Amino acid sequence: MIESARQIFNQQFTENKYSDFLADLDREFNYKITFRVAETPVFVGKEFKKKLFKAADEIVDFVVQPDFKNKMIGALPEALRVPNEDAHTMFLALDFAVCTEGNNELVPHLIEMQGFPSLFGYQDLLGNKFRQHYKLPPNLEFHFGETSESYWKQLNKAIVKNHNPENVIILEIDPLKQNTAIDFLVTQHHLGIQPVHLGDVIIRNRKLFYKKDRIEVPIYRIYNRVIFDELLARQDLKTDFHLTEEVDVEWAGHPNWFYYISKYTMPFLTCDAVPECKFLHEYSTLPSDLDQYVLKPLFSFSGSGVIFNVSEKDILMIPQGERKNYMLQRKVHYQPIVQAPDGLVKTEIRLLFLWNESDERPKLITNLARLSRGDMIGVKYNKDKTWVGGTVGFFEK
Repeated sequence: MIESARQIFNQQFTENKYSDFLADLDREFNYKITFRVAETPVFVGKEFKKKLFKAADEIVDFVVQPDFKNKMIGALPEALRVPNEDAHTMFLALDFAVCTEGNNELVPHLIEMQGFPSLFGYQDLLGNKFRQHYKLPPNLEFHFGETSESYWKQLNKAIVKNHNPENVIILEIDPLKQNTAIDFLVTQHHLGIQPVHLGDVIIRNRKLFYKKDRIEVPIYRIYNRVIFDELLARQDLKTDFHLTEEVDVEWAGHPNWFYYISKYTMPFLTCDAVPECKFLHEYSTLPSDLDQYVLKPLFSFSGSGVIFNVSEKDILMIPQGERKNYMLQRKVHYQPIVQAPDGLVKTEIRLLFLWNESDERPKLITNLARLSRGDMIGVKYNKDKTWVGGTVGFFEK
């Protein structure tokens, strides 16, 4: 979206250079990244940046309302309520599609939102590797007003707080088998906190422990990366500690906010950047232009269960009692805007916020972007394609 930056990048790009870039990413932590890394960053100019930030601010205005949690209380299944929740989320992610309207004016449209941590660690690695391998204009940034050093200081303050890092863990199900394992390794390197498998957590008299070099280490704070729908699907998983138990531990990213800030929130928003959204059970008759909507389960993750070309048959298969857990969202039309060697590519930008306890509002600190040539951004829509996958946005200062 910054034509000069795009030209500078594309003139440098070669397949050999891209291979060297990927090899360097894998080599940094001796770990082969399992998801597709896109060939290029996204270059965001001041004009679109202004629209994107304005849309984000309007959404944040809704999230910071004093009664926000009460409005969202219906999102949290009582059986999954985790004790000791905090006053507000620590993490906020807003996903915007880059679209056009009117006379081809670029506009952002909110696709999803989550009160859950994203790839805060990996994005720092990725942005810095792009800078190392390519000559990029100096007036571009991927962390907002921050150096990598100050960025990690903020994350340390939020996640580790005042604890010894060995008493803070990254909690996940089989963390090093997850697609996001590289993010855990980067975070461990910078913050000194260890990824721990949920099934390895020991509970004793409300106290939690994990084993390090065969020694039990107390857990005082948890950086939570466990997704409940994955947890509920793992019938084989044996655990001593269940997230819903009363235990003496602090949360860096309380699990309840995964529900409070989610697709469930979107029908409550009235911002211009938010497409029409409505809970499925609220329809007395379905829209006549159903092909212009996407059917989304409210609490799935990474696009699972989304039906892009929805039909009436798809909806009739959902029992009436389950329809409160789905929404219809009007389709947005991504504008192919990133110039690849063989055409234009669609993009989506995720703004990542950190909300410390003492702050009145979440603070925008970094971003990620994804490129697509398919109907949607997800992997299954982009198999065997190039210039697609995960990347980062470089924004004009």
